[in-house]
Amino acid sequence: MVLTAHDVDRFEASRPRLEAIAYRLLGSASEAEDAVQDTFLRWQTADVERIEVPEAWLTKVLTNLCLNQLTSARARRETYVGHWLPEPLLAGDPMLGPADTAEQRESLSYAVMAVLERLSPGERAVYVLREAFGYPHREIAEILGLTEATSQQTFHRAKKRVADGRARAEISEAAARRVIDEFLAAATSGRTEPLVRLLTQDAIAIGDGGGKVPARARAFEGALAVATFMRGLFKPNKAKRALIGGSPALHAATANGGPALVAVLDGRIVGVMCLEITPEGIAAFRNQVNPDKLVRATRRWAATDHGEPLLDAF
Repeated sequence: MVLTAHDVDRFEASRPRLEAIAYRLLGSASEAEDAVQDTFLRWQTADVERIEVPEAWLTKVLTNLCLNQLTSARARRETYVGHWLPEPLLAGDPMLGPADTAEQRESLSYAVMAVLERLSPGERAVYVLREAFGYPHREIAEILGLTEATSQQTFHRAKKRVADGRARAEISEAAARRVIDEFLAAATSGRTEPLVRLLTQDAIAIGDGGGKVPARARAFEGALAVATFMRGLFKPNKAKRALIGGSPALHAATANGGPALVAVLDGRIVGVMCLEITPEGIAAFRNQVNPDKLVRATRRWAATDHGEPLLDAF
């Protein structure tokens, strides 16, 4: 069937929402784009004149494509080199989707995106559709082929698992920026003690190099271990510059709605460090250095004004 211009326009009107759903479900911008394109291919072959509510039809097709992708992704991630972390998206990226409510902002945070990896595909789908997009359980049940009661039970179970994995209070953007400034000063001091004071006792540091950039296979756990790692990470040396290809500049930024440090070399992002900052201190550093997961962020970076770096000799 050949789509009319009106049919294409109807799909394009839904594309931003579909991409935002797919990103939250898959944790990968490139895979989200592929899922939305596959949805469009099914729209092309459907009898669109008989589809009464295109938004509902498209959401159902997309969500089930993502569920299939999540199932196969679990097998692939078992052989992934090191930790698998989501692809970070910088402020203003339309794929982040709605962030008007506290629930929506929480669902797109990098910490929660990482925790969502612990959910089953079905739990993740129910959580995302309900928490981030406000779909009623009646519609979620229709999309996923569940009963309404099962959707409600799945949501409560998923929400509890997310809360258990990240039961932390947030702080203001201004306070987070002050902590970042203090962290950089401590990290470049060459001393461990100032760093330890900024961290929670159960702080962690995780890196995702995807086997393409060196990253420790196991997370650093505990304030002292994380502080020691950060002291070494921020100590310039020739071997590190040779590995990266130069000396990147560090900028303060926002990724997935939270504080982040972005390392940039010759206009290319070589790392995004997402910080989880709580009233008790920095609870987590999640470092994305896999170049495959920084392509979209680099495009976004090139299209925006990011000001002067906080550190230009990282």
